[in-house]
Amino acid sequence: QLQLVESGGGLEQPGGSLRLSCAASGFTLDRYAIGWFRQAPGKEREGVSCISRAGGRTNADSVKGRFTISRENAKNMVYLQMNSLKPEDTAVYYCAAVATSNMFRQCVLSRDQYEYWGQGTQVTVSS
Repeated sequence: QLQLVESGGGLEQPGGSLRLSCAASGFTLDRYAIGWFRQAPGKEREGVSCISRAGGRTNADSVKGRFTISRENAKNMVYLQMNSLKPEDTAVYYCAAVATSNMFRQCVLSRDQYEYWGQGTQVTVSS
């Protein structure tokens, strides 16, 4: 059964760092583009960062220079390194996957494009 499981969320102070992990099981991650999305209370789910099969990245303007997505196909893992955290980064963070035949195709931050979703991990940034 195809499954994505996020971990690494928690409470962090403004300016701090967290690293989120997304573990895939039931499928081979290297055939998928992966995205990180987040949803704050009362807001729609928005794209944060994604990575193509070839390692190309797309980032939302709100996180450029602060968040970095990476993948480790041998371990079936994707990560989101979040630095210089701000209170407005508070949200539930989800990883998502979409099968992509063209490994060089740029990933997009549109949630409608993604087929599989994890359950999410809570990130709270507060002093």
